[in-house]
Amino acid sequence: MALTALPTPRTPDSMDAPPLRWGILGTGWIADQFVGSLRRHTRQVIQAVGSRSAESAGAAAARWGALTAYGSYAALVVDPAVDIVYVATPHNFHLPHALLAIDAGKHVLVEKPVGLSAAEARAIHGAATAQGVFAMEAMWTLFLPKYDVIRQLLADGALGTIHSASADMGERFGPEHRIMRADLAGGPMLDLGTYPATFVTWVLGAGLEVAGAVGTPAPTGLNGQFASVLSGGADAVATISASILDESPTVAVVGGTEGTLWVERSFYRPGPFTVVPAEGTELRWQEEPVAHDALHFEAAEVARRISAGETGSPLRPFTDTIGTLAVMDAIRAELGTEFGEALAAREAAGG
Repeated sequence: MALTALPTPRTPDSMDAPPLRWGILGTGWIADQFVGSLRRHTRQVIQAVGSRSAESAGAAAARWGALTAYGSYAALVVDPAVDIVYVATPHNFHLPHALLAIDAGKHVLVEKPVGLSAAEARAIHGAATAQGVFAMEAMWTLFLPKYDVIRQLLADGALGTIHSASADMGERFGPEHRIMRADLAGGPMLDLGTYPATFVTWVLGAGLEVAGAVGTPAPTGLNGQFASVLSGGADAVATISASILDESPTVAVVGGTEGTLWVERSFYRPGPFTVVPAEGTELRWQEEPVAHDALHFEAAEVARRISAGETGSPLRPFTDTIGTLAVMDAIRAELGTEFGEALAAREAAGG
């Protein structure tokens, strides 16, 4: 039967989510976006903020209306008034800071990607499981109403048998940007490549095998761009790419026997998509492209799950997070690229 209408998103109103008291670990750009979205669209409480200095914490607390400011991360995570810690520090600090909060008995929402590798993700998941606390990667894309519509299309088989998935993301950055720094785990893989990798593993499954990858360096010497082909067994393939050297279309496509899904720029944010059925009329999803103002959806999901006594969300199970990072690990192995910590450890060992 031809698809005649798009499903309705099942995403609850974020304002209805039970309020939790949030501790914000880190005061950078993404933390600003996250807190702003929560304050505009939810009843969540910004209880405390922790930074490396009292000055930075105090400035952020004033900006965000936080009740308490701490000049260290350790002080934040032991605050008894904090229910959950949002880890928003650079990628290479996600593991130690998530473990710091978990060891203090706190639930955690960790910015994407949750760690530098699948091994780091497993360490966080294992620690959270041992403590019995909630832990999730802040892959905000999968909590958007738009993606619930796509989720229903895939679950209902509206596109038929899926044969392909592709996604790309590219932005141009100057040499002074942190993404160009090896010591901060820079390069396109974590900041940008996480989104295409998540998309194709979400569509086709985390068991994708890397069939090949190519890349070229950035002016600072680290990887500047990559493209990879992945195999989903006998019936499916995927392609992903990411670049910090140039702007790219930043679109995603899913191809099936009964239709094609085109998710337009920027595919990982709120915005339009089109379903082109093999038979019938094109169907168009339209919504306001509010960008990171939609971060509240993931926080509301966290609040609902924690209030229900759950330690994860079916919308982004931790096993899926680990699986996506395993694919990213395999691409880096194919490229022969390492992050700053691995390079330093190898050099210290005389390798």
